[in-house]
Amino acid sequence: MTLPVYRELLDYNVAGPELRRLKRLLIYGTCVRDLYPDIYNEYSKGRVALSACLEKTHFNMVTLKVASIMARVPLEEIVILTVDGSPHCIQLHMALQEAVKLTKASIICKHVVIENGKPIEVDDKHVKTARYLSKIKRLLDRGPAQQ
Repeated sequence: MTLPVYRELLDYNVAGPELRRLKRLLIYGTCVRDLYPDIYNEYSKGRVALSACLEKTHFNMVTLKVASIMARVPLEEIVILTVDGSPHCIQLHMALQEAVKLTKASIICKHVVIENGKPIEVDDKHVKTARYLSKIKRLLDRGPAQQ
């Protein structure tokens, strides 16, 4: 299995020619490529694949970079691909939401998490809910019969 060249989000030109040509972007948690190479390969096809790790990069830097890309390139789609349950990776999903809010861009945004070795697409509303612990508390306190 051959993996594409490894590139980091913060090192990539915000208006790079490959991004202008493909108009589709994959931002993935850095560990995804090594832990789940088949899933990485599936989602990187036809997209510019850029890694980010919020253990070493601040949320604001990622958000500004994504917003800067969105402001310069008429993208058709952005996909965020991370492992589920990581307190760092979840921020990538939230960074995309923040960049969309800042730019008011009309773009297809997909959020995919890997759980038990399988990709699971989650809706934008799930990512937004994850930001509000009080909402999660209310949802969980309802009990299984009311959910």
